[in-house]
Amino acid sequence: MTQPSALDDVLAEHAGLEIQLSDPALHNDPAAARRVGKRFAELAPVMATYAKLQVAREDLEAARELAADDPSFADEVPELESRVAELDQTLTDLLAPRDPHDGDDVVLEVKSGEGGEESALFAADLARMYVRYAERHGWRVEILDATISDLGGYKEATLSIKSRDAARDGVWSRLKFEGGVHRVQRVPVTESQGRVHTSAAGVLIYPEPDEVEAVQIDESDLRIDVYRSSGKGGQGVNTTDSAVRITHLPSGIVVTCQNERSQLQNKTRALQVLAARLQALAEEQADAEAAAGRASQVRTVDRSERIRTYNFPENRITDHRIGFKAHNLDAVLDGDLDALLDALGKADREARLAAE
Repeated sequence: MTQPSALDDVLAEHAGLEIQLSDPALHNDPAAARRVGKRFAELAPVMATYAKLQVAREDLEAARELAADDPSFADEVPELESRVAELDQTLTDLLAPRDPHDGDDVVLEVKSGEGGEESALFAADLARMYVRYAERHGWRVEILDATISDLGGYKEATLSIKSRDAARDGVWSRLKFEGGVHRVQRVPVTESQGRVHTSAAGVLIYPEPDEVEAVQIDESDLRIDVYRSSGKGGQGVNTTDSAVRITHLPSGIVVTCQNERSQLQNKTRALQVLAARLQALAEEQADAEAAAGRASQVRTVDRSERIRTYNFPENRITDHRIGFKAHNLDAVLDGDLDALLDALGKADREARLAAE
């Protein structure tokens, strides 16, 4: 059942945002206007569901009154009761405690682990899986940097994934559960005896802030190196030292970008990725302190934890955090991740509600 206080808070916030957006002064500050507009859009599904629920309740009340005078109208009542209950549950889910980054875009890194070429090939499979999933949702994907192995796998790759509609399908809200160690069991292409091997690749994912300025970065804390980008030839190949590597000395975080055409563009994009990583690091440290002594939830700060196994001989995928199993590994690797991500999201919402 919808909690009145939570709904009242959202209705009041939405009204306040509407007033702000109608004030011309707000638009003199583009960053503030974007933040207000983004939050206003995020509340749109709540407002739309609330409006539908109000109409359904009025229809139900009218149907009950008609049925009291004329029993022939009684058949409409159960259907409308079901509609009201469904909308009320949807509204309750929308009002559940929300991750403040759910509407954000993300930076996603895939890194090969132990297992040599097989691990690098699996890392490439994972990157392709996320690209295919993004394509299914109409998101934009940009490969910012990649180190290719001898057999065409990824020793490491950095992807930027951006949504076209943060209110409806923020990338972080769907992919935030992917960080961790992904294990694969299959016969490697380098295996001549047909034996099944186990190897792993790691995924790091963090929300990308709208503005780099939102994260304080001291220029004196940075070491910036430039080098020749490793293009594949053709018109797009770089002939100057345009690739950029930025090392954040206090944290040891290293970010590289070679996808853009110029050194300045690569530096700007690398700073954006660095800001995202520093923001994620600060929030994880704060979360770890706040969660001391609390039960583990769906999304763990410990990125070394094995979260999922991809078993090729059995065409099975298993998510160890929630016990999810499915025998459609081929479809999952082709980007069909919704059933798995829905299950993870449901577990996350239940954990948030339980923590209230």
